[in-house]
Amino acid sequence: MMPLKKLSSCTLVFALMISITPQTASAETSAELVERARGIHERVITIDTHVDIPPNFATDAYDPMKPGPRGQQVHIPTMIEGGLDATFIIVFVGQGPRTTSGYGRALADAFIKFAAIHKVTTDMYPDQIELALTADDVRRIDASGKKVALIGIENGYPMGQDLRLLDQFYDYGARYFGIVHNGHNDLGDSAVPNRRLGEPAAEHGGLSDLGRQVVKRLNELGIMVDISHSAEQTALDIIETSAAPVIASHSGVDGILNHPRNLSDAELMALKENNGVVQVVAFDTYLRAVPAGKQDAIDALWSDMGLKSFADFRNLSKDDLKVYDAKMAEIDLEYPRAGVKDLVDHIDYAIDKIGLQHVGIASDFNGGGGIEGWSDAADTFNVTLELVKRGYDEDEIALMWGGNLLRVMEDVETYAIRHRSEN
Repeated sequence: MMPLKKLSSCTLVFALMISITPQTASAETSAELVERARGIHERVITIDTHVDIPPNFATDAYDPMKPGPRGQQVHIPTMIEGGLDATFIIVFVGQGPRTTSGYGRALADAFIKFAAIHKVTTDMYPDQIELALTADDVRRIDASGKKVALIGIENGYPMGQDLRLLDQFYDYGARYFGIVHNGHNDLGDSAVPNRRLGEPAAEHGGLSDLGRQVVKRLNELGIMVDISHSAEQTALDIIETSAAPVIASHSGVDGILNHPRNLSDAELMALKENNGVVQVVAFDTYLRAVPAGKQDAIDALWSDMGLKSFADFRNLSKDDLKVYDAKMAEIDLEYPRAGVKDLVDHIDYAIDKIGLQHVGIASDFNGGGGIEGWSDAADTFNVTLELVKRGYDEDEIALMWGGNLLRVMEDVETYAIRHRSEN
């Protein structure tokens, strides 16, 4: 959507001279609301805390300046079009075997993604996008007119059992760290055990002893700890263990939809007490109940493709991936996704429960996220528009779109600086 042109003085005078029907008045009111929302959207810093990338990111297959095929939802041009200022680009490796070879392969896959992000910000398009390492960096880069890249890690699996790797991740720019993904790992229990592998509901009873050491070291380094994908007890253990505020980088709320990936009221209240923030995510199946048959269709597709975990996607050929994407597109067409209103329903609930200072926004683009009205970065303004329609003012929207996240980031940085000065 392009910015609306302001009415000229002659147009306004003419409008006052003619009789206005209720329909016309309503249309003018809607136009004014859109214009006001557009102004707010342009002034606030908009931060999306979860955008996945594939292994071919920063290649001809996924050039961040050249919007490509389905599955590529975020590019610099679409960020510009949608007014999305900053994104946490995610170093994600799916849960795999907890063996020496499994850890080694996962770590190599993680560093490929680290390298790709640095390639984009340092070699390919440094005049368009810059890597931020601090909250102040985010503000400085945004003020310069460039887009902001930050790095988050999803799933602690690539570190295996080696705490020293956390220091390496920090040096490479990671500023949040998700303890688990789908399937349990050495650090804690997942909200979604791998049922295809027959995993039990819980393995550690929450956060493992190693997981507690990880949380402590993340605090010391100045990396935000992410509870998204954690089982409820794991999340509560993380919050109890952390000496600094934590985040849920991309989650829904259980009070709207009972889903393993959504935060319970107990988790929300603990997050509030911790002074953290939940980034409510635009993920179809976390926002409203899955239509009958959709999950069955997805399960059948995974079975047909021989997929048991997200780690198996790396074994698919390019042709197999195209088949998968095409069939998922057919499923999405048959079962329409949730929309922006559903997303803001979750935001409203979280705010009512724990206060506006603890709520933010995320997409999970390229990782299954995307809803009607916010299907890629170019649609980002539509979220702000719905927030304005709900009655939120500019200061409140600024907190949701980035202010709350930056406050947590600064608190984590401050704790790390204090720790270093005392040790």
